[in-house]
Amino acid sequence: MTARLACSILLALASVMLCQCSSSSKSWKYDYVPGKTAVIIRGKAVPPANAPPEVLRAISAGNRICTKPYRRGGGHAHFEDSAYDCSGTVSYILHAAGKLDEPSTSSGLRSFGRSGHGKWITVYARKGHVFCEIAGLRLDTGYNDDDSDGPRWTSRARPIKGYSVRHPAGL
Repeated sequence: MTARLACSILLALASVMLCQCSSSSKSWKYDYVPGKTAVIIRGKAVPPANAPPEVLRAISAGNRICTKPYRRGGGHAHFEDSAYDCSGTVSYILHAAGKLDEPSTSSGLRSFGRSGHGKWITVYARKGHVFCEIAGLRLDTGYNDDDSDGPRWTSRARPIKGYSVRHPAGL
């Protein structure tokens, strides 16, 4: 076996192992990619220029509610509310994107859409909590910082062990 062939085999094996490690991540992390990832400016998400219309509507919806307070059950009786809980928040943005007809609970969102990460929108749901990633940013009602109380955009990492990872078809 030549040294070149042995090196190629080792590189291929290393690539496979690295891919396996990243796919079993136990933490959500913000990974800024110029032109593909949204950014936060003064608490609001600014989408990348190439985002599809559904994603633009979802980000706009998130921006409308990202200063609202947290209230258990907020956003469940009606999409428009004065306060939102986690599932009310995710339901609101999915509705704005045209992907949800009525508000859902965190448990209900565990089977939303399709399994796995989406290209533009990903929902992380477990019994008792749900949050979403839109164009690379996390919209969440918890695990943001000490003074957050309600839906907020964040790039702060958070654990995702135990969450179902779902996405709307096509996004």
